[in-house]
Amino acid sequence: MENTTNTTATQLLRNSLDTFLAKDMKGWSELCAEDVVAEFPFAPEGTPARFEGREALYEYLRNYPSFIDVKSIPTLKIYATDDANVAIAEWSASGVVISNGNPYEMSYATFVTFRDGLIVNYREYWNPQAFMKAMSGGSFAE
Repeated sequence: MENTTNTTATQLLRNSLDTFLAKDMKGWSELCAEDVVAEFPFAPEGTPARFEGREALYEYLRNYPSFIDVKSIPTLKIYATDDANVAIAEWSASGVVISNGNPYEMSYATFVTFRDGLIVNYREYWNPQAFMKAMSGGSFAE
């Protein structure tokens, strides 16, 4: 697979995180290919861990900003890989859970594969116990 855009995978990943921080879930989903596969291997029990297709992923994420107000990304390290289409990010999000006022502090490891400048595979690792504690048993998935 060859990166046919002039934008590097690391810059594409940075752009996706900027769009996420701007709470533009529609815009973020439009950074994905129609056939995107998104995986959340550590998703809490009872919540989906895999989404196939841009529309399915958008439906999952579209209400995220009304549940969790991410105010900043305090740490961000993005790494290029031997594959020009793959970038890895270690990052954190800081904000508040809207329904209960709890702080939302989460660290992530994200692996992203691009094709023609769009996300085709998005795999994100995070701590489900910290998530459930912040949500106090709640969820942003309806």
